[in-house]
Amino acid sequence: MTNWMRSSAQWAGTLWGCAFEDLLTHSFEPDGTNLVEVYLKRRGWNEKAQNKAYMKALRHSVMSLYEVSEIIPGQSMFARDMVRDAEPILVTERSATRSLKQWDRIGARIVTVNGRNILAGGLLAFTHDAAEGLLNGFAAILAEEGAEAIDLIDSDLLLAGSAPLFTNAWLFDTLGKALGHAQPLLHNSDGDEVIFHTVRLPLAKGTAQAQVVERLDGIAALRRAHGKFWNWLDLSGDSKPAKTNGENALLWNVTMDDGAPVLGNVEVKGRFVTLSVSSAARAERGKALLGEALGKLAGPALTEIKTLDQARSAGTGDDGPTLDLPPDQHERIIHDFMDRQYHGALDEPVGMLDGQTPRAACANEAGQHRVANWLKYLENGSSKHETANDPIASYDFGWMWRELGIEHLRR
Repeated sequence: MTNWMRSSAQWAGTLWGCAFEDLLTHSFEPDGTNLVEVYLKRRGWNEKAQNKAYMKALRHSVMSLYEVSEIIPGQSMFARDMVRDAEPILVTERSATRSLKQWDRIGARIVTVNGRNILAGGLLAFTHDAAEGLLNGFAAILAEEGAEAIDLIDSDLLLAGSAPLFTNAWLFDTLGKALGHAQPLLHNSDGDEVIFHTVRLPLAKGTAQAQVVERLDGIAALRRAHGKFWNWLDLSGDSKPAKTNGENALLWNVTMDDGAPVLGNVEVKGRFVTLSVSSAARAERGKALLGEALGKLAGPALTEIKTLDQARSAGTGDDGPTLDLPPDQHERIIHDFMDRQYHGALDEPVGMLDGQTPRAACANEAGQHRVANWLKYLENGSSKHETANDPIASYDFGWMWRELGIEHLRR
C-alpha cells in the first residue's frame, strides 16, 4: 500500500469519527430525538457507569479549536480553547500526547467524565495557517451579527452547529498540502526567494592557495571566521527591511553578533574558491566581487543551483565540511547560532506582525498577543524536528519571552 493510500485511509477514518460524533450531538425534529438518549433509554442497562457517563457528556459536547501545551507524553496536556478564549485546562490523554508538540492546534471535543477532562475520539491536527483561517472565519461570523450582538451570542450555541466548518477547513488544508499546494515561500533579507547557489571558481594553473587567501583577506566585506572560511557581510549600513510577497511567506536571515547581515560564505578548499549564497542576485554580486579581487588567479565560475525542496531531499552532501563532535558540543554550537539568529530577529520586521519588529509590536497589549502567537509559531516549528535529540528541537525559546516582557502570555 502506498503512503498516499495509507494516509487516505487514515483521513477517512478521522473524518468519519468526527462526523459520527457530530451526529450523536444532534436533536432531530419533530420531537427533539437524540440518538444517545434513545440508546441509553433502551440499552443503557447493558453499559458500565463509566461508558454511560462518557456518552452523556459527548451528547452535549461541542467541537472547538484548542492550543496544546505542557505535554507529558502518555499522560496529560493543557488545552486552551482558542474560539472561546478560555484559560487552559488539564486534559488526561494517553495516545495523542505521544505525537503532539508544544503549541500544536487541534480540533477536538473535550468532555468531562468523573471529574476528569478527556478527549473524545475525533481529533483534527491543524496547521498554523489552517487554524488562523478557521479563527478568522468565526470572527467573520461574529462581525456579521453586529457589534451590539456579539456579547449576546452563546459561544456553545455557535460551536454546536459549526462542526462541519472544522472538518471542511482541515480537509481543504490537508488535501492542498497532499497535492503539493500552498508550500511556504522562504525569502532572504533582500526579499529574494531562497534558491541556493554554489559558485565554484577553479584556481588558475600555478596559483597557490596562499595567493588567493591574501586577496580574499583584502576584501573589506569578507570577515574570516576560521581557517580558509569567510563570512560575506553587508557593510553598506543602508539595507532596507525585506518585504515578502504573500501571506504564505517566511523571512530567513542570518546576522553576526554585531548585527551585520550575512550575505553568504566563501571557502578555499582544494583547487577551488567556493561561494555559497541564497539567491541568484547574491550569486551575481558575489561572482563580480570575487572576480574583481582574484583576477587571473581564478578561472570562469561554475554555478550549481538547488531549490529549497532539492536541498532538503539531498540532505548533507559529501563535498561540504563535516564536524565530528560530541552531541553536547554539537548542540551548543547549534544553540549559539540560534541565539544569534533570534537576537537579531527581535529587531527585524516580521511578516506575521505586519512588518513590525517584535520589540515594536510589544508596545501595546494587542501587539503583545500577536508577538506571543509568533513565538508559539517558532517554538512549534522547532519542536517538530525529526528526533527529540535534534538540537533544534531542544532549543529553549524562554529567553525571548522574558526579553520581550510577555512571559505571562506563554500559556
